Amino acid sequence: MPQPPSRHAPARCLPAGIWVLGFVSLLMDISSEMIHALLPLFMVGTLGMSVALVGLLEGLAEATALMLKVFSGVISDWFGRRKPLALLGYGLGAATKPLFALATGPGLIFTARLLDRVGKGIRGAPRDALVADIAPPAQRGAAFGLRQSLDTVGAFLGPLLAVALMLLWANDFRAVFAVAIVPAVLCVLLLALGVKEPDRPANAPRVNPISRVNLQRLPRDYWQVVGVGAVFTLARFSEAFLVLRAQQVGIALALVPLVMVAMNAVYSVCAYPFGRLSDRVPHRALLLAGLGVLVLADVVLALATHWVGLLLGVALWGVHMGMTQGLLAAMVAHESPADLRGTAFGFFNLMSGLAMLLASVLAGLLWQYLGPAWTFGAGAVFSVCAMVALSWRAG
Repeated sequence: MPQPPSRHAPARCLPAGIWVLGFVSLLMDISSEMIHALLPLFMVGTLGMSVALVGLLEGLAEATALMLKVFSGVISDWFGRRKPLALLGYGLGAATKPLFALATGPGLIFTARLLDRVGKGIRGAPRDALVADIAPPAQRGAAFGLRQSLDTVGAFLGPLLAVALMLLWANDFRAVFAVAIVPAVLCVLLLALGVKEPDRPANAPRVNPISRVNLQRLPRDYWQVVGVGAVFTLARFSEAFLVLRAQQVGIALALVPLVMVAMNAVYSVCAYPFGRLSDRVPHRALLLAGLGVLVLADVVLALATHWVGLLLGVALWGVHMGMTQGLLAAMVAHESPADLRGTAFGFFNLMSGLAMLLASVLAGLLWQYLGPAWTFGAGAVFSVCAMVALSWRAG
C-alpha cells in the first residue's frame, strides 16, 4: 500500500486553479443536491415508484457516471488536455437540470438522471487529473481535500436551499428543481473563464493510453488502490437511502433534506483537515479508521428510531467520507504516471462504479423486502470485511 510522498509537506498556499476548481464543484453540487435531496421523495411520493426501483435507478446512475470516467480519462491522456472534457461534462450536467422539473413519469426521470450522471462521468477523471497536474506533489492530499471540501459545501447548501424553498412554496418540487438551473449555468461559466490548464510539453508524443505497454506502466500499488476503492464503494451504497431513512423515522417531508445538509456539513468540515493529514501519516491507518467510522454509522442508522439517532448516524457517515474520499484520490494520483493520470482515475472509477451498482441494488432489495435495518446492517458487514482484508494486506 502506498505511503504519502512526504511526512512533512511544506505549508505553502495551494495554487489558484485548485480553488477555482473547488468553487466550480461547489456550484454544481448546489444545483445537483437541490434536486437529489428531494428526488427520492419525488419519485416515491409523487410519481409512485417503488423503493427497489429507486435503488436500481440510483445504482445505474452512479455506476454510469463512474464507468464513463474510464473513457474521458483515456481521451484526456490521449490529447493531453483535461479542461475541454471537463467543460463538456459540466455543460451536459447543466443541460439536464430542466428535465427534472418537467418530468411527469419515471421515463423522463430515468433519462434526466442518467444523462446528468453521463455528464459527471465525462468530467470526473479529467477534472481529478487536472487537480493532480496543478497541485505540487507534496500538497496533493491537501489539494484533493480542499476541492472535496468546497464540493461538499455545495452539497449541504443545496439541500438547505431546497428546504427553504419547499417551505416557502408549499412543497412544490418542480419549482425547486427549476431554480437549480441557475448555479449549474454559473458553474460552467466559472470553469470556462477561471481555470488555465498547464501547457503540454511541445515535444510530448501522442500515444495510446490503454495499450499493453502503457497499462504495464501502472504499478501494482496502483491496482491495489483500485481494489481498495471498489471495496469501499461496496460498503457504502447510495446516499438516497439516508434520505429515505429520514422520512421513515418520521421527519417532516419539507425538513428531510436537512439530513443531507447535516451529512455534507460534517463532510465539508472534515475533508480538508484529513486531506492535509494524509500528506503526513500512513494511508492504510487512515483508511482503516475511516472504515471503522462507517461501521459505527451503519449500526447507528440501523438501530435509529428517533431523529437524534438518525442525525448521529448521518454525522458519522460524513466523518467517514471526509476521512477517505480525498485520500483515495490522492493515492491514485501518487501511484500513476503524469501522462496516464486520466486513465488511472478512469479505471479506479470503473471498478468503483461496478461496486456502486451492486451495492445500491442490493440495498434497495434489502430495504424493500426485509426493512431498512437490514440495508444498513449489510453495509456494516461489508465494512468489517473490508477492514479485515485491508489489515490482512498489511501483514
